[in-house]
Amino acid sequence: MSIEEPAGVTIARILRPHGRRGEVAAEILTDFPERLKALTSATLWSERTAPRRVVVRSCWLSRSRGGQAILHFEGSNSISDAEKLVGLDVRIPLSERMQLPGGIYYITDLIGCEVRDTSGSRIGAVRDVQTTGEDVAGTPILVIDSPKGEVLIPLAQEICVRVDTAARVIEVVLPEGLRDLNAGS
Repeated sequence: MSIEEPAGVTIARILRPHGRRGEVAAEILTDFPERLKALTSATLWSERTAPRRVVVRSCWLSRSRGGQAILHFEGSNSISDAEKLVGLDVRIPLSERMQLPGGIYYITDLIGCEVRDTSGSRIGAVRDVQTTGEDVAGTPILVIDSPKGEVLIPLAQEICVRVDTAARVIEVVLPEGLRDLNAGS
């Protein structure tokens, strides 16, 4: 049986107990790991357990194993308490995400947006966003499901002239030949 995923965003995943007082080591799943140290509460969740809100007693960042968060939740006071948390996601409400500077978007906010050209003609909806490897400075590629198949559009200011994630719309000016290039895929 799968339990419905609560609203919000996963910022860490609990890997194992850490120490003897109920702390856990967690994989960091946010681009802003420093924010974990100020976390006061979170929701713990997995597909097999109902979501539950917990108080975060403390958090510090460890450089071991490629960087992990060491979290201590209220009510977790022993190794056996910590073992019960292994595999759970640490989630926060969308409203608590870090604010991004203009022109930078969360991938989750782009997925599902309708893509239109400047005349208002619908091209399709964003299914995925591909990044160009580890270099975050590279231009992401929007993967669009269109009636004519998959369309790939760079998320560049010159092409995506208006991105309104609240309205779930991306307006584009496609360079000459881009539709033909996609049709050949």
